[in-house]
Amino acid sequence: MTFRTESHIEVAGSIGDAWTYLCDVGRWPEWAPTVLECWIRGGGPLQPGAWVEQRARDLGWNHRRCEQVAAVDAPRSMAFAGTIGTSVARWGMEFQPAGDEHTNAMMWVAVDLANIMRVIPGHALQGRIQRVSDIEMAAIKVAVEADVQAGRGRREPGRQDARAFDRDLPQEGQAL
Repeated sequence: MTFRTESHIEVAGSIGDAWTYLCDVGRWPEWAPTVLECWIRGGGPLQPGAWVEQRARDLGWNHRRCEQVAAVDAPRSMAFAGTIGTSVARWGMEFQPAGDEHTNAMMWVAVDLANIMRVIPGHALQGRIQRVSDIEMAAIKVAVEADVQAGRGRREPGRQDARAFDRDLPQEGQAL
């Protein structure tokens, strides 16, 4: 059985602001409740083929987990492949402009239930993943908007101006 969840939220910040925040995997513990620490193996950029490593706490036990970056289409989308329990899982973020300095953000999670996880009612696991995704999206919104208010979302030392990602994007109502 395969299921997919989607969580949507509007962020008061540009796509570049949201993109810059999500690409900083060291900040993932701010919005992902199970992530205690996060880094890219070897310290490279968030790019297809890179491995995102995490020290995590799930169901009361600490462990390490890895996800491979499956796709990056800056600044529109990013996707990852890994596991949830014993099942193959994929997740990603997608961004669309929503008018002046606002972004529609979507987090999706797809799980192919396998092995022992097939005994868990699919709707129960799907509901739990949906609730966690909704919590994560609310935390992302708060963090990005706080960065914008503090002026951090616009430019970081050594990074391209986050607004540069937004210049060539069509605005709401314009054709792609």
